[in-house]
Amino acid sequence: MKNAEATPAAVPPQVADACPPGGAFDVRTRDRVTELLLQQGSATASELSLALGLSPAGIRRHLDAMLAEGLVESRERPERGRRGRGRPARTFTLTAAARETLPHTYDGLAAAALRWIAEHDGPGAVSEFAAAQVAGLEERCRAAMAEAGDDPLARAEALAQALTAEGYAAGATTIATGGQLCQHHCPVAHVAAEFSQLCEAETLVISRLVGTHVQRLATIANGDGVCTTHIPAPVLPGARPDRQRNVR
Repeated sequence: MKNAEATPAAVPPQVADACPPGGAFDVRTRDRVTELLLQQGSATASELSLALGLSPAGIRRHLDAMLAEGLVESRERPERGRRGRGRPARTFTLTAAARETLPHTYDGLAAAALRWIAEHDGPGAVSEFAAAQVAGLEERCRAAMAEAGDDPLARAEALAQALTAEGYAAGATTIATGGQLCQHHCPVAHVAAEFSQLCEAETLVISRLVGTHVQRLATIANGDGVCTTHIPAPVLPGARPDRQRNVR
């Protein structure tokens, strides 16, 4: 008998048509592929197709896209015994980059740790922990602001750039009474909602870095959309203390 490559079984129309291009279905399918690879460690396109009830072509389309984005890697599956004709099967596994996109329980773990500290050593210990946590951030931002000068508003702009580089998506604006530092992202918002010491420690860092007292007007941890810090304008030389610079 003449050897020939195995022909895949025909896919029922309802399965073949179950993966329309684009849309929310694509997102759900990719999530299911990711979940299955996470559970099994590795799998071939055929195995994923069988497990998910989708066409092999549709699964390969998702895998090709995930390969291009660096979310999966592919390698030949070792054959046991004599290998038959045709292409060797390839297995797919999640990359470290893909695993970083998965949900984590870091917030819950951090909150539990701070509850333990508060219970055993009191709220003051939580404040000390918060200060220690932002010490590295303060050091890095101070280095990035080395050429910002002494003006608090100019330093606020430099601080916004430094915080953005740290992932805070920050910006600084000037208003009639001084300036505002706005942070559109807070990496510890969920934990800070329970432990305000984290916000307080960060506010002290901002004050030291801009070189003047500041006032927190809003925080993401408190349910606001943006963390907003007011920075008063410096008093001009010779001006009365109650008259501040009008900055547009």
